[in-house]
Amino acid sequence: MTTRTSSYTIYVDFPEDKEKMLLVHGYTGAYDKVSRGVATYLRSLEVKKPPKPLYGDWSPQPTMEGEVITPSMATLELLKRRGYLTDKTVEEEEEFFVEMATKLHHLASRLSPNYVFMPTYSCNLRCPYCFQDHMRTNPDFKHLLKTMEPEMIDRIFAAMPQIERGHGVTEEMDLPRNITFFGGEPLLAESRPTIEYIINKALSLGKANFSAVTNGTELEAYQDLLGPDKIASLQITLDGPPSEHDQRRIYADGSGSFEKIARNLTMALDLGVQIEVRMNIDRNNIHQLPELAEEIIARGWNKYQNFSAYTAPVTTGELNDKTSIKTTFNSWELDKALDEMRQQYPNMKVIERPDDGLMARVRQIFEQKKSPLPHLKASFCGAHNKMYVLDAFGDIYACWEKTGDKKIRVGYITEDSAVILNEELNQTWRNRTVISNPVCRQCRYAFYCGGGCAALAMIHKNKFHTNYCDGFGNRFRASSAQAYQDYINKVEVSVKPEKVCTA
Repeated sequence: MTTRTSSYTIYVDFPEDKEKMLLVHGYTGAYDKVSRGVATYLRSLEVKKPPKPLYGDWSPQPTMEGEVITPSMATLELLKRRGYLTDKTVEEEEEFFVEMATKLHHLASRLSPNYVFMPTYSCNLRCPYCFQDHMRTNPDFKHLLKTMEPEMIDRIFAAMPQIERGHGVTEEMDLPRNITFFGGEPLLAESRPTIEYIINKALSLGKANFSAVTNGTELEAYQDLLGPDKIASLQITLDGPPSEHDQRRIYADGSGSFEKIARNLTMALDLGVQIEVRMNIDRNNIHQLPELAEEIIARGWNKYQNFSAYTAPVTTGELNDKTSIKTTFNSWELDKALDEMRQQYPNMKVIERPDDGLMARVRQIFEQKKSPLPHLKASFCGAHNKMYVLDAFGDIYACWEKTGDKKIRVGYITEDSAVILNEELNQTWRNRTVISNPVCRQCRYAFYCGGGCAALAMIHKNKFHTNYCDGFGNRFRASSAQAYQDYINKVEVSVKPEKVCTA
């Protein structure tokens, strides 16, 4: 029996300590600080190079340096218990990884479904980078711009028990239903009766949690529906300070929306609503972020415990040719650019980088001794296990970025509330995991990444079962190193867990 280094061992350099390294294991969830000599010993026992990703690039792993010295027996035993050394062959270990991924995916699927109601595909803004822009500008899609009717809402709620049974959830469990409003723009003033009907219907049937992804322009129409017991959290987009935002988040007549959103945002904060401000960033507006940080501070939003602001890279899409890939960042590039800007503009600490949430989660492992195992995932987001996106026509989609086309719906709800699934498409979405892609199943980062976004993988590679790495290897190692450094230096953090799929 030959002992070798596990194929799922991750090596993390410490920029401020060249004599030590952080080891992380891809499926045991172990994090351990070791001497560089121990890391060099492990590198010497590797029998296979890591696979190359199908999209993007991974930076090389730290190189093997110095003389290879066998550690003490106690250290070797510890390395084995933590998973870094294994007696399994490469093939046996991959088989074990597959078994574990299968169990993780099954567990993730046996939870309460997340329902995303799309009351309409209509929107009052015309943001140039919107992946749904064609729905409002191309007459061929005009038929989509209707609002969900009460009869359809009743039909959907009557179908929910069938959906829930498929996930092992029964009425006796008395679990709350999680409902998110999405669009289009879900909180248009004209949609108020629809939203109120959905909320009242859900609460009449049991417990429910409500959130919304909204542009915030007509939020005043929902003032009495906002709060911890109704619509408790909102994601609202600001794309820079007023001057920049008003060139990007525009009405059909070209006018800006910042001031209207800002007033509504303050109103919602005062009502106790959890607000996440999202900033869609590309190379054209990133330099406006310091001014937006000043705006956040001037308006006092950062003083609210229920406020946070985060950045996300603008991506290109096959349905929107107004965004050039030359103007976009991936998440790792955006992280680095924001790091540099924070050095020059300290007030930018009120705005999170894409991976601040990942860093905060790793920090909890060190500081609070939290188990990392609950965070391991076999798929990227809810589209692959338990998210149901429901539109005004009763069509069901797995992903909210892939809606409005019956050819890609995973099912629909009939007039008598039966759920009819297109099993081939539904299983395609629900079975996209880190083992459905041969690169991911061999990747040491797989359970932390989940294989990346399927929608973006299709855009970039025109393949569903491929990986969208988005610089994840770089991001994970940099975040882990910084989290440990902050833990040692007792740096205060107040960042929430990482965000996965947001629109």
